[in-house]
Formats: sequence, C-alpha cells, structure tokens
Amino acid sequence: MSLTSHSAVVRRLIVSPGPAPQEQTPVVASATAVSAVLRAFGRSPEDLPARTVVLIGSSAVDPGLGAEHEGFTVRRAATAGLALRRAHHELHEGTADLVLVAGFGEPDAQTITVYAVKRAAEAVADGDAVLGVLDVTAPHSPQDAPPLRPARQHPRGTDPDRHRLILWSGRTADDEVRVRAELLPMLGGIHREAYPALPTAVPCGTPPGPIRGAAVAVSTLAARAVHQARAVDVSRSRPVVLLFPGQGSQHVGMAAGLYRREPVFTAAVDAALAHMGEEGSRVRADWLNPRSAAIGIDDVRRAQPLLFAIDYALGRMILSWGVRPTAFLGHSAGELVAATFAGVVSLRDAVAMVQARVREAVKIPAGGMLAVAASEERLRPYLTDGVGIAAVNANQQVMLAGSDQPLGEVADRLRADGLTVVTVPATSPFHSPAMAPASDAIEVDYRDIPLREPKLPLYSGYTGTLMSPEAARSPRFWADQITDTVHFRNALDELLAADDVLLIETGPRQTLTAFARRHRSVRLGAGAVCPLLPARPGTQEADRQSVLNTAARLWTEGHDLDPNAIARLWTWSDDDASTAAGSGMPPIPAKALVA
Repeated sequence: MSLTSHSAVVRRLIVSPGPAPQEQTPVVASATAVSAVLRAFGRSPEDLPARTVVLIGSSAVDPGLGAEHEGFTVRRAATAGLALRRAHHELHEGTADLVLVAGFGEPDAQTITVYAVKRAAEAVADGDAVLGVLDVTAPHSPQDAPPLRPARQHPRGTDPDRHRLILWSGRTADDEVRVRAELLPMLGGIHREAYPALPTAVPCGTPPGPIRGAAVAVSTLAARAVHQARAVDVSRSRPVVLLFPGQGSQHVGMAAGLYRREPVFTAAVDAALAHMGEEGSRVRADWLNPRSAAIGIDDVRRAQPLLFAIDYALGRMILSWGVRPTAFLGHSAGELVAATFAGVVSLRDAVAMVQARVREAVKIPAGGMLAVAASEERLRPYLTDGVGIAAVNANQQVMLAGSDQPLGEVADRLRADGLTVVTVPATSPFHSPAMAPASDAIEVDYRDIPLREPKLPLYSGYTGTLMSPEAARSPRFWADQITDTVHFRNALDELLAADDVLLIETGPRQTLTAFARRHRSVRLGAGAVCPLLPARPGTQEADRQSVLNTAARLWTEGHDLDPNAIARLWTWSDDDASTAAGSGMPPIPAKALVA
C-alpha cells in the first residue's frame, strides 16, 4: 500500500455545536455548527490551510448555510461515509489540502464527529499522529464509511555497521563526567549486534542537563569517540534558522542515502513528487538510477523539481526531531521551499509554482550562470544586454547569468583579465533579462494560487530583508524571482544582525555554508553555520553520517531532540520498496510512524 495514493485520518473528535436542547432532536448542519467544526481541534481558522474544505455528512442541512463559510468552502453529502469518500477525492484531485469531515448526529443525535483528513504521505511528513488510512477500494456500500486501515509496521533495519548518534548530558560538569564514565564500559563491552538498540540519549527518562556531549560512530569506534568528545556548556542555546539552497547545488545522487532509510524524509520526498503527477515518478527514477537517467541532473527539468523535493524533505526531517526554527532564508529556487515552511503557500501550490517555472524556462534559449570571485562593482563594466548580475552572495562572490553566446564572451573577457570564473551547473539563464518572457507567463499561473503572509519570519534574497506581507501575497513578486538578482548577502546581513543564530544549510552541497562562513558575525563567533549534507557527492552512508553530525551539533548547541525520531536514522529501513523505486513506481514510505 503506497501512502502517496491514500488519504489519512489524523484526528477524530466528537464535538457539540452548542448547549443541548431540552428535546433530543438531531443537530442540524447550520452556520453555527460549521464554525464549531472549523474550531474542533483548537486551532483558529486563520491557522488552517488556505485550501481547507468542510464536508458535511448529513441529510439535515439549514437552508441558510451557503457554499462558503468564514472563507472556507463547504460541501455536502448525504452521509458521513459519502463525505469521507469525497474527502479522498478532493485531496487527490488537488482541490483541498485539508478536509474536515463532519458526521452530524454521530455518535448520538446531539453531537458531531469531526475527522481531519490529509494526504497520507503529507501527514507522515508533517509529523501528524496518523490514526489510519482510508481504504476507499474496500468492497463496502458507498453509503458506509470506508474502513480505516492501519499501515503495516515495517521491520526495523538495525544494521550494526551504520553510524549512529550517542548523546549524553549532566546537570553539572562533575555529573557529565560521571555519566560518561558509566557509558564507556557499556560501549566497550556490548556486542555489535546490540549497538543500534542502545538508548540514543543518556541518562534515560530525565530531562537533559546543560553540560552535554555527543558522538557519531560505528560500533567498533564508539567507545573511543565518546571518550574523546568534548563536553559543552549549553546554558544559552542559539535559535535555529534554516537555509535552503537553489539551482547550482544539485548533484547526482544528492541525499539518496536518506531515501528509504529515514521515514519522514522519504514520505516528504514522495509527497512533493506525487504532486508532480507522472513527471514526479520520472524525476524519482532519474534521481535513484542516474546511470539510466533520461534527463541530466543539471537540466532545469530535473534540477529544480528535485531540489525542491529534497530541500523540503530535509526541512521536514529536522522539524521531526523537535527543532523549531525561528526563521527561514532561501536562495533562488530555495525561497519557494522557505515560503512553504513559513506558511505562505501550501506544498501542492509550491510544487505547481516550481512546475510553472520549469515549463516556461525550457522555452527560453539555452543559457547558464557563472560564479566570479569579484565584487558587484568590479563586474559591472563586463555586463551586456544579454548578461546580468544573477546573485550577490558575499563581498567577493557574485554570479552572472545570460544566454550562452553573450555569457561565453563575458567569461572569456573575465578570464583574460585574470579573474577566477567557475561555471555553475545550470542550463537556463535564471536571474537575467533573458527570462523576462517566462516571468510574464508564470505570473498568470500564480494569480490562481492562494498566497498568504508569512506566519514565521521569512528573509527574502530578492528584497534583502524580511519578506513583507504585500510581497508574499503578490504573484508579480514571485514571478519576478526568475529575472531579478538574488541579494543573499544583504538578507544574511539582516538576519545575522537580528540575533546570534545557528544557521543550518538544509540542502545538498555546502554552498550557502561557505558564504555564511565568510560573514563577519560568523567569523567572530556571534553566529554559526552547519551544513546538513556533505560538500561533495559521496556514499549513501556519508549522507547519513553528515546528518547525524548536524543532529549532534544541535544537541551541543542546547536544542533538545526527540531521541526516537533521531534513532530512525539507524533503526529504520524500507528495503522491500527498492524494486518499486527502481522501476519508477512509488515506494511505501513511513510505515514505522503510523499509529
């Protein structure tokens, strides 16, 4: 059973729309009752997704109830069973991101049973407690509610030769020494097969103390790694900000070591790719089987959709650990990922925006991008009508973009004058005037997408500052991103001026990490930066080891982590999906998380 083709019930609650009347007459689907449904789970309607639909399962409906209530679509079905079946259809047709199904008169005449229903893979990626998935194919009467099937648990993949994380802490320095002294004999004498089953954090069952240590190691090196680790006082933790890279950071096999080895990452990738339809299956196949890929990774048709899915999935994985970022900053296409996490746009709509960019970009004559070790002012004399400044990333790190011929001519002039020039892996001239026709075309598509102001601080590389509500809600602002210069340096300046933060680069390579390390605040130790993935393509185990190192850094920065979520990196696997994934069929993700 693939979660990408199912809907999941994540919450179920019995509510009463108001004081019980003297007579036990059935509750009527009225405006008051629908308001109660919208607030059933303790959330303000403003916090619900823009594409939330209320589906009423009742034969008794107030004639005054319209097709919209408090800004949300209201639909009707004769029974709760029909409403649940229609919810599944709405979710997978893309007309809703959340459906609140209200079974009026259930379980008694004066109450309403409210079901919160989401796409199953998204529910797992979002960290929802999934009650079960709706089996709409089961042989039951259409009037009946479809069975709620628990997804089967998957065997644990406890490979003793995988890297794992060991965390420990103490209330004082002496207490940390004591805890470590008790941990070392355990690691030295344990059989390697039992190594993955050791607790993630010790001591167990008590809140972590402010003196902390962490080690990432395989079983044979665990005792030595713990012995050599440095204890850190984390009395004051720095807030976390996620950085999302864009095109140019992609590489063959990026983050593939996490797929089918970390359930939230797997579910989030599948959720994003599922919104791309058949193209999503082709993107996945080319990613997991690069030797037989139909389209190269640097082609915009692969780079941008896959980068979006991976950046998004990595961010979801970090949130599943219990980390709560205080702000987001994306570079170029990464700004759409950041906007998704900040609540500006839903996952489905963000994917539609990426697809619109790709669809129009391939109509533009081929071009590319150059990274030049020089200042913006130094490069201005080299610009032509067909070549513009694509990004200002650091004081001496600027990118140029344009169509192939004029960009090649500029590159020759720069090299002849002794400047260091590196070709960025890209086949389209993003952030140059050549993209203007594509920008005008995608603005038309973006007008149909619900855009909201950010719920969390979102720094924009296009304004170089916090994104305003007006910009976030503007289709023109988002359309202009493929032509306008990315002012990453300015955005980073403002972000680091606001607070001492820990920046986590949430994507492949370490391009943004390199830019941030050059920043004065980071060089002085006021802020810090940590990459999530390796700087270069490597083994799948290197992906997992790098992620674990980041988790260790978060712990020693004072952030409390969910030990069960972290442990999935070395205790969870979905190996029996490898055949399906290799053939381009959707795998079976995240079963271990489904209750």
